Formats: sequence, C-alpha cells, structure tokens
Amino acid sequence: MQQERYFFQAEAKQLLDLMIHSVYSNRDIFLRELISNASDALDKRRLELLAHPEYSEGGEPSAPSIRLSVGEDGKTLFISDNGVGMNRDELVKYIGAIAKSGTKEFLAAMKETPGQAGADTLIGRFGVGFYSAFMVADRVDLVTRRLGEEGGWRFSSPGDGSYTVVEETRNEPGTTVILHLKTPDPEKGDRDYTDEWTLREIVKKYSDFIAYPIVMAAAKKTDDGEKVVDTVLNSGKALWRRPEKEVTEEEYEEFYKHIAADWEAPLGRVVFSVEGGAEFRGILYFPSRAPFDLHYAPRSEGVSLYIKSVFIMNDCKDLVPSWLRFMRGVVDSEDLPLNISREILQEDPLIRVIRRSLVRRILAALKKMLEEDREKYVHLWKEFGPVIKEGLASFDGADRENREAILDVCLFHSASKGGLVTLKEYTDGMTEEQKPIYYLTGRKLEVLRGSPLLEKAKHGGMDALLLADPVDEAIASGLPPYRGHEFKSLERADAASAEQKDAPALPGGLVSFLKETLAATVKDVVASSRLVESPACLVNDDEAPSFNMERFLRSMGQDVPPIKRILEINPGHPVVKNLDRMLLEGESKDKLKDYAFLLHDQCVVAEGGQIADPAAFAGRLSSLMAGLPGPGGENS
Repeated sequence: MQQERYFFQAEAKQLLDLMIHSVYSNRDIFLRELISNASDALDKRRLELLAHPEYSEGGEPSAPSIRLSVGEDGKTLFISDNGVGMNRDELVKYIGAIAKSGTKEFLAAMKETPGQAGADTLIGRFGVGFYSAFMVADRVDLVTRRLGEEGGWRFSSPGDGSYTVVEETRNEPGTTVILHLKTPDPEKGDRDYTDEWTLREIVKKYSDFIAYPIVMAAAKKTDDGEKVVDTVLNSGKALWRRPEKEVTEEEYEEFYKHIAADWEAPLGRVVFSVEGGAEFRGILYFPSRAPFDLHYAPRSEGVSLYIKSVFIMNDCKDLVPSWLRFMRGVVDSEDLPLNISREILQEDPLIRVIRRSLVRRILAALKKMLEEDREKYVHLWKEFGPVIKEGLASFDGADRENREAILDVCLFHSASKGGLVTLKEYTDGMTEEQKPIYYLTGRKLEVLRGSPLLEKAKHGGMDALLLADPVDEAIASGLPPYRGHEFKSLERADAASAEQKDAPALPGGLVSFLKETLAATVKDVVASSRLVESPACLVNDDEAPSFNMERFLRSMGQDVPPIKRILEINPGHPVVKNLDRMLLEGESKDKLKDYAFLLHDQCVVAEGGQIADPAAFAGRLSSLMAGLPGPGGENS
C-alpha cells in the first residue's frame, strides 16, 4: 500500500501556524465546523441517491446520522457521518489543497483584524473551517469512502504543512474525522473535549437544529444498573423549515419557550420563508413580558442568526433595529457565508435585505393584532410601546422609511377619552375646526391629565394626546404629519390660536406689575385664551425647548441655562381679579409681589415641575395662610 506525501505551499503553512497559535478565541467552534461538514455530506448523499438509484442496489443504506465517540485512550475524538464521502481526487482537492481555499485572502483579513477580535468567525468564510481542528488536535486523520465506490482513503496531517494520503478500508460510504487531542491546560481555560457534558453543551449551543441526529454513546441508569446506550444530543426541531400548516400551536409555543427561556406563552409570532434573490426563513415571537434589561445597556437582544440550521450568533443586532429588540426568535439564511464575522455581517448587503423584510413583516403583524385583537395588542403595547416609539426617533434611513407604518401601530393616551387611541381614531374624532393634532408631554400621566393647558381643549370638545414616556419628548417635535395634520404641542404659545382667536382683555396695570416683578423668570405676560378654571399657566414660544425637555437635559447632566417662559393669565379668574383690585387699591407692593411669585410657582407645580426656591415658596404660603380669618371672623 503506497503512501503519498504532499506539502502545502509556504502561505498555507503560515495559515496553519496562525490557526494553531493565534486565531481562535473560542476553540469550541471546531466541533460546529466538523458537524456542519458532516451535515453537508449527508445532504449531498440524499441528492446522489436520488440521481443514482443504483448506489443503493447492494442494500438499503443506513439511516443518515452523525456520531461522536471517544477513543479508548481518552485522548481521541471521532466525528463520523455516513454521508456522500470522498474519493482520492476529491480528498486532495477539497481537504489537501488548502492553498486553493482562499489562503491569501484569509491572511490579508487576519492582518486587518485588530488583535484576535472576530478571527474565530472569519475562518469558514474562506473555506478552511476543517482546519479549525488543529486548534485542539496535534494530528488530524480523516478516513473516507465515496458513495458508489469501493475503496476508501485516509488523509493524515500533523499540521506542520504536510499531509499524507493512503488507501484505507471503510465498511460504508461516509467520513470519519479523527482528532488526536492536545492535553488540555486548565490554567489557560482549555476544555476537555472527551468529556460527555462538554460535548453535549457545544452541540446544544451550535448544532441543536441540525436536521440529522447527532448521536453519542452515553451511560444511562436503568433498573438493572448503568447501561451504555446511544443518545441523540440535538433536538433537530428546526420548525422554521417546516410548512406553517404542518406545525401545531403547541410546537410553536414549546419552541418559543426553548429559545427564549420563558415560561409564558408568546403573544404572537411571525413565520416567514423567503425565496428568490435571497433565501432566508425563520420565526420571530412577541413575548408576553418585557425583560428587566429592556431599557438598559448592555442588554441581550433575542434574535439569533443561523446559517443552514447552524448556529452563528445570539443577539444579532443587525437583523432587527434596536426599537424591535424585544423580539425573540431565529433567522436562518441559505446565502450568508458560514462563520460570518460581526464585522463582515454589517457590510453584507443581504443582511440589509433581510432586515428590511423583517421590519415590514413585524409591523404588518403588529397592525393585524391591533385590528383583530385589541385587548392583546394593548397588553403588548404596555410592555413594549415605549421601545417601538424609539423607531420614530431613529436616525437610520431604513427606519425613517417605516415612520408612517410605525405611527399606524402606535397607541397614545387620550385626554378626553381616558384610554389608549390610535392616531386614526384620534383624527377621525377631530372637530371640523381643529386642524393640528394636539399633544402634551410630561413625566407623569396623572399630572398631564390635570394640566391647565388642556382646559380650553376639553371644554371645546377637542382631544389631546398625553405623552408621558421618556422617549416621547425626543420624538414629539420631529413627528411627520399624519393624514395631513401637523402635530402641535399645547405648551406652545400659539397652540390654541387657530381655534380661539380673541383673548379677553387684561388690565394694563397688572400686566406691567407682573412683568416687572417676574422679569427674572418670565419672558412675557399675556392674556390667555386657553384657560377656563385655572388662574394662569406657563407656555413656550417656538424658539424655546419644552419644559419637559429642559428637565430631561438637566437630568442628563447638561448645563441648560434658565429658560424664560410666557406667563398666560386668565382675566376672568377670581385670583386675577383680586390681584388687579388690590393693585388699584394700593395694597402693599411686598404682599403683591409675594402673590405674584406664588402665582408663578403654582403654575410650575401644576405642570409637575420643581420650584426653584422651595423655602421661599413655603414662607409666602405660610404668610398667606396666617392672614386667613380666624374663628371669630378676624385675622388670627
């Protein structure tokens, strides 16, 4: 039996050195690579048997499977399949000729990769994943026999730039990769790849959805003692590869609980299978509850990327935008290169195609749930609504394309109806006189409901949207028109001008006095056309940020100078009438100034703000209360 010896080119030797000494940051991936190769070989076997029925004339071929086993010496790992196998020419072409597998490109990519970041995921892109075995093995043997042929072959290499090929006997077609493992060094974090539970863990993480059973002999306790039996390590339940009508609700729910580690059933799902220019499929779920880290970074994001049922990465942030980070599920692509790195992933145009498609499908599913099951949708919105609205504030061009569709599925608190309404419901209920969509932003919904700024709108039969989520302040000022209606904040000085053009007259002497007294805190004092029950309110002109935005910036540590606002006065209110009377009757200016400051601070309190000088406010309030009539009708 003649042994043939070959030598790799110099650059291939350099590649092997890199792989052995510096490439992999996660050595577990070698098993994923070899199992993926075995799965591909089994796929090819199925096609070969369809094309050449004569290959099975010698008897029914054994059921396709992948087997892991450990040598008796405890230092050897076998990965076997009964797939299509290889003959001598294919062995030299596909396994031996590493120099034809993109070596130059791989080495160039390695030089451009800072440190070792992403190096472990670059390998498969250049067709050299098989050689990841040298990360954990001193020598790799491969015994293979081609389907339809009698003779077998053995490839052997110590990873030194040379390899040998020799004839070998194998009972059935297929391939066995034999790894002569290095001695693990626990101090370096090396793992024992002959340990049953280590192998189970790696298979579960990377190859759980491989369509073929991954089998390993393992000890199992029985009534008669311990017995070694074949155990299937993977579930093989890639539901997204089965027609939706063939999968039961129970299977979909069980799969969600498996991938999301959630005990509650999901609120809904999006099942998709896209073929044509780009092939990808998967399942995405709407969870019932928001995770604890939904609004905090760093956080986990729930969409996992698979390529041909092989796990690539969790938390694939490029598949869905951050405002859909609550989605859970898997996306499986046929066209992306196996082992694609995160850096390459961001640049791949197919990822952008997948992302656009997923966003459209998710928004369509949300709209369908909103229309068909309002109660369920309200539950979902209360959990994830603030995150979905982040899509309206995104600077990503693709997200801007979806702003109208996002607005269609948004729910807002209504000032007049009390519950949640869509923008369509809001605009359908607008009066003929109302042109803008009115809204008010703040920190607490209860405070917004009692805001003086809503009084005229409520009494005039108009509604307003109450925006109390943290993201609302960021999105409100930039919202595009909806069905031809602009968004307008009731906090703006001109908000009610279109509906109430004539404001009642305000005494000139009182206006001058308030302007002079409050000059350090207000920009102007004007008569109000929006107030009904309250004596005064504070509003902004178009140049100033909203009160809530000012407060938000300060909470972020921003140095925001005090913003002077406009004090609107209700001339018909008893408080204002009394101030004007006291001013005309020559009441003490010090007392009147205290009343003016109290009026201003009352406006701040009404909008949920913090008074600049609480001690002064408390003193003025105490003085006012001390002047109240006593039990006998006189001042106490």
